[in-house]
Amino acid sequence: MSGGFLSLEGVRKEFGGVFVVDAFNLEVAQGEFVSFLGPSGCGKTTTLRMVAGFEQPTSGTIRLAGKDVTFTKPNDRNIGMVFQSYALFPNMTVGRNVGFGLKVRGRPKAEIDARVKEMLDLVQMPQLETRYPYQLSGGQQQRVALARALAIRPQVLLLDEPLSALDAKIRVELRGEIQRIQRDLQITTVYVTHDQEEALSISDRIVVMSAGRMEQVGKPFEIYNFPATTFVASFVGTLNQLRCQVVDPVGGRLAHDGQEFRTATPVEAPDGSTVVAMLRPEELHFGQVDGENQMVGEVVSVTFLGALVRIQLSVGPARLTLDALNERRLTLPKVGDRQTVSFPPHAVWVMPAA
Repeated sequence: MSGGFLSLEGVRKEFGGVFVVDAFNLEVAQGEFVSFLGPSGCGKTTTLRMVAGFEQPTSGTIRLAGKDVTFTKPNDRNIGMVFQSYALFPNMTVGRNVGFGLKVRGRPKAEIDARVKEMLDLVQMPQLETRYPYQLSGGQQQRVALARALAIRPQVLLLDEPLSALDAKIRVELRGEIQRIQRDLQITTVYVTHDQEEALSISDRIVVMSAGRMEQVGKPFEIYNFPATTFVASFVGTLNQLRCQVVDPVGGRLAHDGQEFRTATPVEAPDGSTVVAMLRPEELHFGQVDGENQMVGEVVSVTFLGALVRIQLSVGPARLTLDALNERRLTLPKVGDRQTVSFPPHAVWVMPAA
């Protein structure tokens, strides 16, 4: 793939003889919203900082709108950055914070004033222009930081874990605002997060990273439902993993602790070999259903999560998690109950055993 508005080609970054980012290749289209998703230390923030110019790659090339910016200084790149820590100037009002980048660029006062008003309207804070950061909530401060990043009309907007310091309700509200603003402005956006729900809900595409490498790049639906590696399958969403023996590769028959079930397609592993069968909790349900697989287990926990009830069963040496949609008339099993669970063959995918 080539010709992206933002392009990273063979980008690597070494610290102390260790590559924290390795063989990173990505093309981001103009107006696209791409998230870097992965655990702490996987290299996602370092990659973002190389795009911003705060870090220089050990090797590789970064291009923006066709121009090589690999070693261009941060202030010479037309990029807006939103940090986790807000990074607002405490001695400046909201209005002066938002207009700071334009003032540094020497823009006329009338232009700055008009742009500040436009940006505060965009983030729905027109009445707070004269307040100082200490007079704002965390969510309001992050809106100001977003307005400041957008005020300079950047070619690319970069956001580094912008919501991680906020409480859950504000986080959900603000991520919706970020998505709305990005769609309205059609600005090319790269978003760093370790929160899978965040990435799945707002991204056009997700780059899943582990140990400095790209594990998979794809749309949220693809990443969740068709993970390319065991890491992606286990990191994105809740996942059941059952170590199984292959009973019939062509027929897709597997066995776990003496209980047989089947997949929808042949298993690419020899008869008698060990594989791992993967199942999402929402694919499981209680009771027997014609044409579906059945397994029997003992209930070990029942956890109420509001819209969902999460039930864990022991099936031989493994734990099987089932997510049931909550409703007022739902009858919950009790710990210690023996229960039959069903799941369709197409819900099972198989990966090699570690």
